[in-house]
Formats: sequence, structure tokens, C-alpha cells
Amino acid sequence: MSYASKQVQSLPPYLFSVFHEKKKRLQAKGVDVIDLGIGAPDLPTPDFIVDRLKEEAVKPEHHKYAPYAGTQEFREAVAAFYEKQYNVSLDPDKEVLTLIGSKEGIAHMISAVIDPGEGVLIPDPGYPVYDSAVHLAYGKSVPLPLDPDRGYVPMFDQLDKEELKHAKLMLLNYPSNPTGATVEMDTFLEAVLFANKHNLCIAQDAAYGLVTFDDYQAPSIMQVPGAKEVAVEFGSLSKSFNMTGWRIGYVVGNKEIIRALSIVKSNTDTGQFLPIQKAGVTALQSNLAAVRHNNAIYQKRMETMLEALWEMGIHAEKPRGTFFIWAKVPGTQTSKAFAEKMLEEAGVIVTPGTAFGAQGEGYFRISLSVPNERLREAVQRMKTFQAGGDVDDSK
Repeated sequence: MSYASKQVQSLPPYLFSVFHEKKKRLQAKGVDVIDLGIGAPDLPTPDFIVDRLKEEAVKPEHHKYAPYAGTQEFREAVAAFYEKQYNVSLDPDKEVLTLIGSKEGIAHMISAVIDPGEGVLIPDPGYPVYDSAVHLAYGKSVPLPLDPDRGYVPMFDQLDKEELKHAKLMLLNYPSNPTGATVEMDTFLEAVLFANKHNLCIAQDAAYGLVTFDDYQAPSIMQVPGAKEVAVEFGSLSKSFNMTGWRIGYVVGNKEIIRALSIVKSNTDTGQFLPIQKAGVTALQSNLAAVRHNNAIYQKRMETMLEALWEMGIHAEKPRGTFFIWAKVPGTQTSKAFAEKMLEEAGVIVTPGTAFGAQGEGYFRISLSVPNERLREAVQRMKTFQAGGDVDDSK
């Protein structure tokens, strides 16, 4: 007898955990594995944010339960950030909700919005947690194909009309994980018009919204006139301020969706630790110089890796955002076979494109969240591996 529910039993293994187990087995044999698979920033949280946490953590009054919706101070800081960054006005009491990271918020939002059997349009390729969250909410995932020839924008005309009738929610993710794709305002405008036409609501995952290069600034879907009538946008301090383990994020936009999400959250969790919310305020109120500094580091890493890939004859577009590179698998091998050979023979973890959906076949994802010296070592191993030589991965 199994004590796990049928939904849990039927959930496919999380691919990143599968590769983590392979990594542990190789390390136990003395192999020096370089992990370019997980998108976890290696750069430190800026000192001024850590200092605020220290300052607040010693205050006894901050060790009580936090408000379910988050502190007024944090929600007002999010609203002020949107006003300054996007020229978007938000009501901090009804149009902003504090989250224990955007991943938690998206999963809870799906449960709050859909009923069993209803469809959710999910980007393909896209972040695998979307599909898992829909499955656990007894919903139906409907792949939303993205056009690789036009910068991975949604191909709404490719959706099955019958499946579309039973869909209630559309998920978007720009800048994109895994493709690194970025869009302009016209893509969000098209999505809002499509949602209105087909009675859908939209959740735009903007976790990488501030991780951009050169002069590109990622837009917010909230900038589209009328977006608040159908859409919410999720934000996170994890990638932009290197605060992944802090678990602090937010959602903004449609009042009804946010209220439904707040009901689920208030019945399943409590607010994030107060000192973390205080430190989050400090981050959001900053001049973003620390973000720009980190982005410059990621951009240099990206250019180093792209140059190496091109020298190996591997095609990859130069992204304008995220710290991911989405590259084509060389030859005729599958994404999974290529990734497994790269791990076994070069001691380098890359993520096969099929981890992100059927349309990811033929691609692999590289994360640039490792120190420069490790990235250079990975480049040398990959070049040797591609050339068919023996890789020294015992360092």
C-alpha cells in the first residue's frame, strides 16, 4: 500500500533531482563535476541587504508571525518599485501580495484559479514546475508552442480550438527560462487581447525581469492598457539580488486573482520572516547598482561561453536576459543522450531541452551561475569532449 496520493505517484521525477543523484554518484567516485544545470546564482547577496537583515533580526518583536499578505512596508515598496521602473500604479492593499518566493506563489495561484479538469496554457519549452503545479491541482496542461524563428513568442494560432474552450489560465515567462528569450510590449499586448477574446486570465512570470544586458529593459505586462483586468505578474528577489535561499517574492495585478491566491495562502502558510521582508524593502528601494554589477558579470560569462560554443560549431543565440544559454544539440543525438554523455565523459552537467517540454528536443540549457574559473574549466572540458579527446575531470 502506498500512502502517497495518486497525483503525487503519477508525477514524473523532477529531472534536476535525477541529475543531482547522478552527480552525487560521480563525486563519490572522485569525479570533479561542474554543474551548469541549476539556475542558482553563485554571486553573494549585496552587503547592504544582508546588513538590513542583521539589523532587524536582533529585534525580538520581529520573531512573531508575519501578516498573511506581507507587511504593509514591503507591499508599498513593491508598488513604489513598479511606479519607478515601469510607470505602473498599484494599490498596495489590493493589487500586491507578498510571497515566499515566486515558485510558491505560482503553484498556489494555479490551485486558487482552476478547477479540476480545466486547462492551463503552458509555454513549451518552459519551466517544468508549471506543469507539475497544474498536475497537482488536478488541471490539464495545454502546451503553448513558442516560435524559435521569432524569438520564442507564443504561437496562439497553433493551439487546439477544442482544448482552448476548456482553458482558464495562460502562463507566460519573459525573460524566459530556459530559452533566455525576451520580448517587447507588442507580445504582451497580443497576449492580453487573446486572453480577453477567449476568457482566459494570464500569469506572467517575471523572475528574471531585472537580469538583462546592454540597454535592454524587460517590459512588464502591467504596462499594457487593461492588463489588470486579466493578468497578474510574479516577481522575485532571488535572481536579481542573489537572494534565492531567502524565499521572498511578490505578485501584482488583478485584484480577484490576488484575493483568491491570498485565501489559499492564508490557509496553507504564514507570511515570510519579518526581517527578510524588511531586507527586501531595502533591496527594492535601492538604485539597482548591485543588480547592474551582477548583470555585467553574467554578460561576460555569457560571452565567454558563447564564443566557446561557436568555436565548437554549436549554434546558440546571444540572449538579452537571464543567465541561461539555449543551445542546439550537435549532430543527430537526442538532448538527453547529449546531456548524459557530457556528464559521464566530461563531468559537466547541462540540462537537456526535453526537461522543459517536447519542443525542447534538440536543445540543451547552460546556466552561467558558476564562478569564472569553473566556467573556464567547463569550457575546456566541453571543447575536449566535442573533439573526442580524453577529459581530465578528476581535479
